Amino acid sequence: MFLYVQKVFKVSGVEYNDIKANMFRGEKWGSQMKKALFITLSIVTSILFIVGIVFIIKAVIQPSPVVIEKIQFSSDKDCDGLNDLDDIIEGARKEVQNKTVYRSEYYPGGYPPEGEGVCTDVVWRALKNAGYDLKSMIDLDISKHTSDYPRVEGKPDPNIDFRRVKNQLAFFKKYATNLTLEVKPYDIENLKQWQGGDIVTLDSDEHIDHVGIISDKRRRDGVPYVIHNGGPKPREEDRLLYWEHKLTGHFRFPNQ
Repeated sequence: MFLYVQKVFKVSGVEYNDIKANMFRGEKWGSQMKKALFITLSIVTSILFIVGIVFIIKAVIQPSPVVIEKIQFSSDKDCDGLNDLDDIIEGARKEVQNKTVYRSEYYPGGYPPEGEGVCTDVVWRALKNAGYDLKSMIDLDISKHTSDYPRVEGKPDPNIDFRRVKNQLAFFKKYATNLTLEVKPYDIENLKQWQGGDIVTLDSDEHIDHVGIISDKRRRDGVPYVIHNGGPKPREEDRLLYWEHKLTGHFRFPNQ
């Protein structure tokens, strides 16, 4: 029978030994594939096992979310039933919701059009939502105490003064509660000083002044988010720790 098979292959022009060699190579290739598959599955299983262990360790070791007490703030300038800090947060979030386009211009009369603005516009609009006219307050104080506002350079301009960070900084230093510039994750006493509605100013690495509103939204470690407009549109985001070494002011308005 074996001789007959050899003869059939020879007649058909195919050497029997070639067929036998091909069959051997096929079996060897299949064996290599099985080995590669086994190794791949082993690696994937090991990775999943390690990820699972890391997840379990984190769940066990990671501290519980920090709960920061919200301070009792009595002032309600616009008498709407919300205290001023809550109104300020609400006003700042409206800028995010409205997707105000970042545009730095000089506007006759001082106020930019609805839908346009910069970082300082987030602040006066947020305070307006609480019933405060920041432009009138700053303009009046500059007219009475011009030397307290170096950025004015002795020449008050009501069309722009209230929209300059340095002028807002000077005003809040005088008329708001001045608070800590330190930010300590998981430190309840420190983080209690950071309340939604607070105002922060900073000087960036490029020496560009910036200002924003502290949010009542917090990270797991208690550090609050910031609502600000650094372009192209306002955002509520986790920036406070990144800014810590650049902070120039932390205020709560009005002063209580």
